[in-house]
Amino acid sequence: MDDERTEVIGEPVRVAVSALHHATVARGAALALAREVGLPRIAGAEVATCVSELATNLALHSSRGGFINLVRVRRDGRIGVRVIVEDDGPGIEDVERAMEDGFSTAGGLGGGLPGARRMMDEFQIISRVGAGTRIVATKWPPDLRQRRR
Repeated sequence: MDDERTEVIGEPVRVAVSALHHATVARGAALALAREVGLPRIAGAEVATCVSELATNLALHSSRGGFINLVRVRRDGRIGVRVIVEDDGPGIEDVERAMEDGFSTAGGLGGGLPGARRMMDEFQIISRVGAGTRIVATKWPPDLRQRRR
């Protein structure tokens, strides 16, 4: 996901998440950053919804919570938003299974992780059982040159 062409711009916005109501704070921060970097309205809503889902997962699955870092990134002249979620919780036993629609260990609908992946342009999960999880997801503005073809 990271390559030498991706540049971090400025300081990250860091939101601690240890309870469900923190998802609202994280969502608001994500939407504000998406607007700040100039993402179109729908792309900004996708970033905010992704962050809300991931923050909810943090609150539900990690007993000590974790952090959501929102980062401005630039690549090939485009500025986007990168979401980095980190916790030192129980980890995800089967990441591939967790990414399937309908799979849930918390009794929900099982759409959070796969839905978050679909909303973002880049999405990566690194998880170790007993050591925690790191999710990195990036949203770029649409490439208008691609739309004109």
